[in-house]
Amino acid sequence: MIVITGGAGMIGSIIAWHLNTKLGRSDLVIVDSITHPEQWQNLVHRQYAQYFDKDALLPWLEGRKDIEAIIHMGAISATTERDFNKLVDTNIHYSQNLWTWCANNNVPFFYASSAATYGDGNLGYNDASIENLRPLNGYGYSKHFFDQWALRQVKENAPQPPSWAGFKFFNVYGPNEYHKERMASVAFHTFNQFSQTGTMKLFKGTKAGVEDGMQMRDFVYVKDAASVVAHFMQAAHHEKPIQNGIYNIGTGHARSFKDLALSVMHSMGREPHITYIDMPEDLQGKYQYFTEASMTKLKAAGYTEPFTSLEDGVKDYVQNYLLKPDAYC
Repeated sequence: MIVITGGAGMIGSIIAWHLNTKLGRSDLVIVDSITHPEQWQNLVHRQYAQYFDKDALLPWLEGRKDIEAIIHMGAISATTERDFNKLVDTNIHYSQNLWTWCANNNVPFFYASSAATYGDGNLGYNDASIENLRPLNGYGYSKHFFDQWALRQVKENAPQPPSWAGFKFFNVYGPNEYHKERMASVAFHTFNQFSQTGTMKLFKGTKAGVEDGMQMRDFVYVKDAASVVAHFMQAAHHEKPIQNGIYNIGTGHARSFKDLALSVMHSMGREPHITYIDMPEDLQGKYQYFTEASMTKLKAAGYTEPFTSLEDGVKDYVQNYLLKPDAYC
């Protein structure tokens, strides 16, 4: 059986989709803590054996010998979360407990880190080393803390899972993000705003040298992110598993929010219109103006599948999900 925490979330539910549709696996245990009233719909098309609230997982795991892997996507993922105690409990301690269980039971462990760990990007976006990173918010720091903790277990020869990897997800967009509200992708917000008002609001270029709407991100389609995670899980059971460590998941090509918004509008078959606004105060000083994943390490690990272009990913998302009566994958 394969355990997926955060399995009712965006990335987790699409990993389950990949396992169902690409690998024919339905022996999945979905774990989450659903708080949004519509989030259950991320599961309606999935085939899985059992669902647990996150607090019921560790007791259920006790004594089990039939777990093939734990894919740990569950977390507080809001970059605006101000309660650091909640971040410590959910993003650090819970992850440590799962790592320890996997280490003690010889089970592969794959978890979600984040590109938010890179902070303002002054040190680049290279996953070859995570030393000296300075996240801009508590969420990013909680993810960085666990990355550091995992590497310290290795350095100190402490118990560790037989195969493990942390994934620094860059800007993931795509179906099943509808419960994320403010934290949903700009692609989703563009679709909704443009549908309702006929325009999309993007931030003005408040930093020297950055034009309006030209803040850059490495946008990665959620189906590609799921494919990478599944690849690592499968490789864990090969004679030569992928080297344990922390890996970027992006495309390696930064694109502007303006590019993204225009792609959404074109995919809707309508004439684009963008309005530029001031950046909210709570984001000023905590905002990444440029992200672009270094993909050298992932390619060297043997993942050679092409990543979906921004235009093709947005077209699939808009035309095959957002414009359909049932938008869930």
